[in-house]
Amino acid sequence: MRALVLMLVGFAVVGLLMLLLRWAYGSGKSLVAREPRIGGPDEYGLLVPVAAPADAAEAEQLASRLAAAGLHYTLAPTSEGLRLMVWPADEQAARRALGR
Repeated sequence: MRALVLMLVGFAVVGLLMLLLRWAYGSGKSLVAREPRIGGPDEYGLLVPVAAPADAAEAEQLASRLAAAGLHYTLAPTSEGLRLMVWPADEQAARRALGR
């Protein structure tokens, strides 16, 4: 009798684990992160685009100007190309530092 109870408990635990793994890795809502999606320049929350560099070399040059001015920035790949983005409070200072 005791062996039967242990076997049923074992099957219940394995079944519960199967359901948990199916929920975690199945389609729909999951705990596993999705692949990141590149958004448009207006899809980055409060960040404001201040420059649209043509390539990575120009982006590095512009980013170094912002860093030299003591400004925090984000270089974001958007659906319309690279964008240097700053917080709204730093927008005017960033445009001055970039000469725009």
